[in-house]
Amino acid sequence: MLAAFADLAAPHALAAESLRSGRELLRIVLGASDVEPPPGDRRFDDPAWTLHPVYRRWAQAYLTWTGALERLAEAPGPGGDWRRSERARFAAKLLADATAPTNLLAGNPAALKHAFDTGGTSLLRGTRNAARDIARNRGLPTQVDRRGFVLGENLAATPGAVVYRDDAFELVQYAPTTGRVRALPLLMIPPQVNKHYFLDLAPGRSLVEYLVGRGLQFFTVVWRNPSADDGGRAIDDYVAAQLRAVDVVREIAGCEQLGLLGVCAGGLTTALMLGHLAAAGEAELASSATFAISMLDTRHPNPMGRLATADVLRDVARDAEAARVYDRRRIGRAFAWLRPDDLVFNYVVNGWLMGNDAPAFDILAWNDDGSDLPARFFWEMLDLYVHNRAAEPGALRVLDAPVDLGRVSCDSFVVSGTRDHITPWDCGYETSRLLGGESEVVVTTTGHIQTMVNPPGKARARYFAGAEPGPEPHEWLAAATAHEGSWWPRYADWLLARSGEEVEPPAKLGSGRHRPIEPAPGRYVHG
Repeated sequence: MLAAFADLAAPHALAAESLRSGRELLRIVLGASDVEPPPGDRRFDDPAWTLHPVYRRWAQAYLTWTGALERLAEAPGPGGDWRRSERARFAAKLLADATAPTNLLAGNPAALKHAFDTGGTSLLRGTRNAARDIARNRGLPTQVDRRGFVLGENLAATPGAVVYRDDAFELVQYAPTTGRVRALPLLMIPPQVNKHYFLDLAPGRSLVEYLVGRGLQFFTVVWRNPSADDGGRAIDDYVAAQLRAVDVVREIAGCEQLGLLGVCAGGLTTALMLGHLAAAGEAELASSATFAISMLDTRHPNPMGRLATADVLRDVARDAEAARVYDRRRIGRAFAWLRPDDLVFNYVVNGWLMGNDAPAFDILAWNDDGSDLPARFFWEMLDLYVHNRAAEPGALRVLDAPVDLGRVSCDSFVVSGTRDHITPWDCGYETSRLLGGESEVVVTTTGHIQTMVNPPGKARARYFAGAEPGPEPHEWLAAATAHEGSWWPRYADWLLARSGEEVEPPAKLGSGRHRPIEPAPGRYVHG
């Protein structure tokens, strides 16, 4: 991060911005500046930022400062290295978000008015909230009130059963709800760093529930949270577990083929499993493959490349060698700082300055329920992403087999979001060019999780699709057709066309060999 700040301070650019900002600050002092907050910046919604001379000048000075930071960050980096440029942009954004006047009580007229209206009660509540968060949450503000959410009742509530369990995962089979189902099942591989149920949120907002209701036989892996002894768990271990899940699903469904749905990091390990199967001459095992908010090709700017400095890589390699396990809270804090305005300072204002209780929201409740992560697995992912190994045929081996994703022959469905801050949409788009078979690409106008939580009827839902995948993602987006509404129906239609004929639904879950163990969502989701 220090190197990123140094990039912001390139002497020639710094001199030019100092002169420019100095002139603008003089105009601000004289009341002659026309600097205004950009449309949609909710921090400056209060009328005081326009009407009060002190607040107006404070906002203008802040916006002048942050504008200079942004321009410094956008200046061409040394050697054209996008990683250094991205680190500079990240440093600029972090500085800008952290120094917003609205993060302070004196600089937040809405919070001051609320304190006056409540007779100071909001200040007492805010102080209580801040003290609690400093003591219990390492100084980060509480994002969500989880007390009203119960797994199996209003989260992860789609009926089903655990039909297989080992020391790595449980396999959940969901109960059919239609008079006929498709013969070929769908197996979801969720991310290893998060719980699976963000695709099975509250009823009506669950992709699992929706696809089951469209007549698909749906199974999902539920990863066991790694213990202190699992720090050496590697990509090979996760792929081997996925292969076991594939075998169990095929046995229960009585079929040779199945569809695969890989989500986020689970999309990466799904692709590596498919590459392994292709090398073994078993590419036909998959009837389809879906890659949702996943990143296989990292040629475009992305957070992994931005944050994987030499120091970070060295530290993670040391942790991997020691077989450490990263705590979920540490991971959650790292994700929060990727979007500090939305995921940190927004809650500072709400909880500490306004004295409000944290909201009760299903996505935030899921986000607060993270998973630990083996350092070995994280190191291998970082190495793969930094060197873009998945995009190069034979550059890596999985379970002793060379991986060439071009040999994956099934059709693929690729979905990404233009506002995704974790797996950028153009990196996701490149998946369509890596794989064999025909690809359907869908790009939503939402962020990482909201891309997947996109039920029919959702307000302002929109996505792009229809254009043939080509070599340049932005050209594809310009040629694609905009569609109003959820992409789920389009995806369900695509899946149904690749999931075999209609058959009678199973009379009961599991099979003679794999009998139901307990109702969904099972035991491991609570770990």
